[in-house]
Amino acid sequence: MNDAVDGIIERWGALRPDLDTTPIGVVVRVFRAARLLDQGIKEYFEAHGLETWEYDLLSTLLRAGDSSTLRMSDLAGAAMISPAALTNRIDRLVVKGLVTRATDPENRRLVRTALTDQGRRIANDLIDGHVATELALIDGLTPDEQAVLAKLLRKLLLSLGDQG
Repeated sequence: MNDAVDGIIERWGALRPDLDTTPIGVVVRVFRAARLLDQGIKEYFEAHGLETWEYDLLSTLLRAGDSSTLRMSDLAGAAMISPAALTNRIDRLVVKGLVTRATDPENRRLVRTALTDQGRRIANDLIDGHVATELALIDGLTPDEQAVLAKLLRKLLLSLGDQG
């Protein structure tokens, strides 16, 4: 069975037979898969009154451990967004009562962000459904195929400089 990318590769092959379309088969499929996965995850969070980025920030703070507090610079790095975009997003979460922001008592130049009780409850309440949604989205692959794909994607991300 062919996917949409097979058609793209076929058309390039007819138009430019000299063109190596191997990267198209990988990169375009990763882009298309990312969009479809994002759409499925977005629908889950919208059904619960959140945007995906809101849950991403809440869960990042929840994963910070017992204190659930992170410096803004650490949060920006974890969320892979600019400090300016993060400030805007944190402002919106503060207004919703999901996080607090305070100056670090040991270094007044640092700002720390923490979950409120409501933010912690929402992040905890939604994680099981979120993981179930992700599982449903990759259900077209066997568990062994999921493991192989995860390993290959990890290798690709590391080669692109994405290190934890």
